[in-house]
Amino acid sequence: MSSPPSDTPLIYDSTLRDGAQALGITFSQTGKIRFAHLLDQFGIPYLEGGFAGSNDRDMQFFRDAAKEQFSQIKIVSFGSTRRVGVKVAEDPFLQALLRAGTPAVAIYGKAAPLHVREVLRTDLDENLDLISESIAFLKEHGLEVHFDAEHFFDGYKEDSEYALKVLHRAQEAGADSLVLCDTNGGMLPRRLGAIVERVRRELPGILLGIHPHNDCGMGVANAIEGYMAGARMIQGCFNGYGERTGNANLTTIIPTLQLKLGAMVTTPEKLTMLRSLSRAVDDLVNQTPDLRAPYVGDAAFAHKAGAHVSGIRHNPSSFEHCPPEAVGNRRNVLLSELSGASNVLYRLKQSGSEFNPDSLSKDAVKRILASLKDREGAGYSFESADASFRILVQKALGEHQPFFELESFRVTVERRGTDAQCLSEATVKLRVKGQTELTVGEGVGPVEALDMALRKALSKFYPEIAKIVLTDFRVRILDPREATNATTRVLIESTDGTASWGTVGVSPNIIEASWQALLDSIEYKLLPRAAKSAESDR
Repeated sequence: MSSPPSDTPLIYDSTLRDGAQALGITFSQTGKIRFAHLLDQFGIPYLEGGFAGSNDRDMQFFRDAAKEQFSQIKIVSFGSTRRVGVKVAEDPFLQALLRAGTPAVAIYGKAAPLHVREVLRTDLDENLDLISESIAFLKEHGLEVHFDAEHFFDGYKEDSEYALKVLHRAQEAGADSLVLCDTNGGMLPRRLGAIVERVRRELPGILLGIHPHNDCGMGVANAIEGYMAGARMIQGCFNGYGERTGNANLTTIIPTLQLKLGAMVTTPEKLTMLRSLSRAVDDLVNQTPDLRAPYVGDAAFAHKAGAHVSGIRHNPSSFEHCPPEAVGNRRNVLLSELSGASNVLYRLKQSGSEFNPDSLSKDAVKRILASLKDREGAGYSFESADASFRILVQKALGEHQPFFELESFRVTVERRGTDAQCLSEATVKLRVKGQTELTVGEGVGPVEALDMALRKALSKFYPEIAKIVLTDFRVRILDPREATNATTRVLIESTDGTASWGTVGVSPNIIEASWQALLDSIEYKLLPRAAKSAESDR
């Protein structure tokens, strides 16, 4: 791979591998695919999907991803150089990289003598052979190979000539990029930049990458410094997930590169999706968004009364380093009618609503905004619940026509014996098109039982709901201090095989919250039926 134009950064996301190694971060298999599509839509060129051969879940992701249609993102499988004493063609890690079937791979090798001697327990020359033979083997199989020089900066400080020799051997073996890793996260930006500049002089004509960790809180600064010193592949994780204190935060790096340095990571239009993307990623792993995250946090453009508010009223740039709209965020002052209306109209355009934002009256927008504020104040979040947002708009405008009326539902959970499995039973009583339907559903859990009972009651009236499949179910406790009395937010992801949509429910009762999200999921699927009915009435 030739080096890209001098100012063009290539973003390499490691959230599904390095990010997933963080405390409290777990992606579902459906969530991984959803994440890949989100990054693809945003314009990220590389996604490291996991450690090939280390576990079945990562290998399953590679198989699942191969069936998906992506517009530009390239899936990368991660592994290591061959093991000491094992022939390259027989090494299980290298074989796993081949089985992963990805067009690109990344392998790490030791760049620090201390790690060669005390971790690999071999000599420095043998380590060079491990690196060159592994890269050459993978290149012989037609793969794009990115070499991660693990502990490169620590190795450089220990023995700079050996660390550089590692890079030379990797380049000679055919590596498409050389990634300099601050694996322990202990580097300071000025020192890191000087080292990257020397590497750039020593190895012209090859793509250099930077992979900083955040143990000293310098992850983003080191990524930016690395870029300014000549590294063009910038590696990190969304929302700063990662081992220990995390990896360099791509949610901060991307807008800094684009808005501060003029380096085009994605289109300006797609950059406005950044906040929504950050929130969607947090939802996928059930994390509370960082209130004070740069660019995308709720407080990033929040101003209290006083001199700051007076300043931004006259000129927003007096206390804002960039327009919040550039990253999809919004100014938080006294929530004015105008700024609130702009957000509502933007969301309507993004959601594909049947309501034309340009034709809505000011009064209609006020009603939508009031309903949205009321819901968000109760704990609802619509960043990953596009379907629930559309239904909210319909209700606020008085255009919502319910497809059925709930009379009652009841859920029981039963366990017979110490070792028996818990079973759930749900009874649902509905009024549908003038008829009363009383149905019972069984499931392993109460939500599945509710879903089964609801489908039984509605399927003969609305057969299209048979295509709905619930692909993800996430629960967030909004105030852990309330313990078992805390309000819960339930997010459900659904698909009919063609489209996917998200819905949300909020209640102190997790079953009630789940019911709300289930109800919105089914009603959203039936919206085209309501639209056709309204059209025929005209």
